[in-house]
Amino acid sequence: MNELYAYHQAEIVERIQEAPNIFTLRLSFVDPEVHNTYRFSPGQFNMLYMFGLGEVPISIVSDPEHYDLFDHTIRVLGRITGVMASLKPGDKIGVRGPYGRGWPIQQYENSNVLIITGGLGCAPSVSIIHYVLNRRDKYRDLTILQGVKKSSDLIWRHQYEQWNGLPHTRVLLAADIAPEDWPLDGVPWTQGPVTKLFDLAQVDAQDTVAMMCGPEPMMMASAKALSQRHFSDEDMWLSMERNMQCAIGQCGHCQYGKHFVCRNGPVFPYKDIRELSMVSGY
Repeated sequence: MNELYAYHQAEIVERIQEAPNIFTLRLSFVDPEVHNTYRFSPGQFNMLYMFGLGEVPISIVSDPEHYDLFDHTIRVLGRITGVMASLKPGDKIGVRGPYGRGWPIQQYENSNVLIITGGLGCAPSVSIIHYVLNRRDKYRDLTILQGVKKSSDLIWRHQYEQWNGLPHTRVLLAADIAPEDWPLDGVPWTQGPVTKLFDLAQVDAQDTVAMMCGPEPMMMASAKALSQRHFSDEDMWLSMERNMQCAIGQCGHCQYGKHFVCRNGPVFPYKDIRELSMVSGY
């Protein structure tokens, strides 16, 4: 088998139910050699294979330093992820990867990190948060802005409360629909889109990198709003989502202009996709 397509068996070490239709699988490779040599970067993804059914691309959400165990947070969207939801510790799954370009977090050491995420597609941002918090002396302020349509859509509630209590770390939340008693313990929030948090966060472009993931309209609106706050296109990064099937830029399903999201992304600098974002159909 071509090594680009080769998958390896991984065992489910732990299963965590994050929300009614969202769960995390903590995996470890069965083959000791694969286990010892596997490495990934924040923002990359694996193809997870259900034997006899097929495979789906899923972001890696854990810290790359903890390569012996790696986490995938999965939302039930179809047949394959629906079957994955029934897996339990001890079950096996196929994994190939990692693939794609991840977050360029290493090049922004000694900078402020602004994370903007929305909806239920926020898993890619968790890898950045873990990376920064596990190397706290290398980064300045960490600001996490999370927007959701309904307050009940918010996952990782405990983690947000915990992160907000850490030094030089702030979490701010926004929801289009929320009850008056919604705010988490000590976490500021507002009603409306995530861009309403920019004034509350006092976003400053000076020595700050912005990293975004979630619904595309939200990311594009955020990028435009940050541009008005003097962020450069080179310091805004977006994790794009398309129908990735082969993961190596051969099948063409994830073509985005001249780019392939699986190979050239999924993380792109805004400067590379700003013009594409203005064209209907991309």
